[in-house]
Amino acid sequence: MGLRPETRYAKSGDVHIAYQVSGAGPRDLVFVSGFVRHLELDWDIPAMAHFFERLGKFARLIRFDKRGYKWRRWRSGWTTSAR
Repeated sequence: MGLRPETRYAKSGDVHIAYQVSGAGPRDLVFVSGFVRHLELDWDIPAMAHFFERLGKFARLIRFDKRGYKWRRWRSGWTTSAR
């Protein structure tokens, strides 16, 4: 499988939302995951990694954690659960 994309953070209010960009296709595709997903751990599931790699062949794939879930940064430090 390909390389796992870097997880970056965008500020939204007082929190930083985790996101990843992968693929190099000519179009942008924003993939909104279901209720229980994890940006980084999804790459450990072979079927998910394959799916993301396939999408990345025709689009620049943009994935993010929803506000209030999983990997985001609060001013007071890093956390993995909602407050």
